[in-house]
Amino acid sequence: QVQLVESGGDLVQPGGSLRLSCAASGFTFSSYWMYWVRQAPGKGLEWVSAINNGVGNTYYLDSVKGRFTISRDNAKNTLYLQMNSLKPEDTALYYCAASSRFVYGIGTRSHYDYWGQGTQVTVSS
Repeated sequence: QVQLVESGGDLVQPGGSLRLSCAASGFTFSSYWMYWVRQAPGKGLEWVSAINNGVGNTYYLDSVKGRFTISRDNAKNTLYLQMNSLKPEDTALYYCAASSRFVYGIGTRSHYDYWGQGTQVTVSS
């Protein structure tokens, strides 16, 4: 069956860095657009970043541009999110998601074909 398993979340101080990973299985990873979506405490789902299934074009939420980098390794069926200069407002549960289509700026789960269980990122001193 399809699985998306996130890892790498942790408690980190403001200004710190984390690298999230998402291991995919059960579908043709290289054929799908891949995404990171987050949900802060008490708030809705927020689209964070996307990477296409071809040449690796990337897209970002304005508030994370220049700080976060999305990447993928199709040979390992793994998606990554390198997060630098972390801020308290980045605190959230981070989900990995997959879609056969390009989804821009929409965090609603129904827009995605597959969805992970999430990994918690907490930015606090």
